[in-house]
Formats: sequence, C-alpha cells, structure tokens
Amino acid sequence: MFKPPTRPMLFILSGPSGVGKDAVLARLKASDYPLKFVTTVTTRPRRVNEKNDVDYHFISAEKFQEMIDNNELLEWAEVYGNRYGVPKEPVKQALGRGHNVMLKVDIQGVANIKKIVPQAVSIFLMPSSIGELEKRLKHRHTESAFDMSRRLNIAESEMKELPNFSYVVLNREGEIDRAVADIKAIITAEKCRVAPGQITL
Repeated sequence: MFKPPTRPMLFILSGPSGVGKDAVLARLKASDYPLKFVTTVTTRPRRVNEKNDVDYHFISAEKFQEMIDNNELLEWAEVYGNRYGVPKEPVKQALGRGHNVMLKVDIQGVANIKKIVPQAVSIFLMPSSIGELEKRLKHRHTESAFDMSRRLNIAESEMKELPNFSYVVLNREGEIDRAVADIKAIITAEKCRVAPGQITL
C-alpha cells in the first residue's frame, strides 16, 4: 500500500504591515492546528497590547547583535529602524522532531530564508485594497501621519513581490476565519505532494 512521505515542512507567512498577520496566526494557534510556531525576536519596543515571548521575543539591540555574531539567527533584517530575526535553533529542533513549522517574516526576510531553505513554502497575506490596509493601520493608533504614509508606500512596493511567493491568501475585513481556512488548505495540499522536498538547516 502506498504511504505518502511524512517529512516535516517549513511554512512562511508574510505580507505588508497592518495586513493582519498576527491576528491570523493567533486564530490558527487557537484552532490547535498541528503546527509549531517559532516566535520572532525583535529590538522594536513592545506595544501596549503585546505580550513578550508570545507576539515577539523583545530583546535589546546588544542581545540581537550578539545573536548575529553567534550565528543564532536563520535570517534577520532591519525594518522601519528596528531589527527582526528568526532564531535558528527552535526551527531546527521542531523540524528534527517531525513538526511542521510556521514562521512570520517580513517580506525581505522571506527572500533570505528561501536562499537558505529553497523548499520552504511562502504565503503572502494580501489586503483587499490599499484603502483597507490604511484603515487597519489607523485603527492600531501606533503610527504617526509620516509613518503611516511611509508604511503605505512600502506596502505598495512590497505587493510587487507577490510573484516570488508560493501562494497568496486574501485577508478580507471581518473574514479572518476564511483566511485561516485558506492557509490550512495550502498546508494540506503541500503535505499531499508525492515528493515533498527534504529540508536541511
């Protein structure tokens, strides 16, 4: 009897600032879907509604540089003046134990990871429109007018990277469960491949 391969896979969720990546991942976690979520480290100050070691690992600039120097990051990038990175060891451990891994990475970080792990499956979370994205950013009350304009300009540029992704998921306002269901469908489809790639770090 044919048995499909059961190799663990690496998934990357990305998209422009304000598109709802954190909300989608929180809903995915709450559904008890069998994924290992690896938390990003950042030098960005923690927002009021964020929890350390849940939303991000908030660390000092000195600690972040130490992680770079010790080759402890799978990838890292500077975004809006702050550094973000994916710790390498939790990813290696999860894959080694046979778990499928989900990362949340900024768009420039996706390209870096794909160079290291070409078999990684990248998912672009797309807003229904730039107007909708602007509305979400305003609702956060965390950006000045200048920062808002800059983020929207960058978002338009980032959307041009869509052809470099494996999949796109539309995150419509008020339809987060639909976006989560689409991501689950992508994972199911990838796990049904006849010959999924072998990931090595």
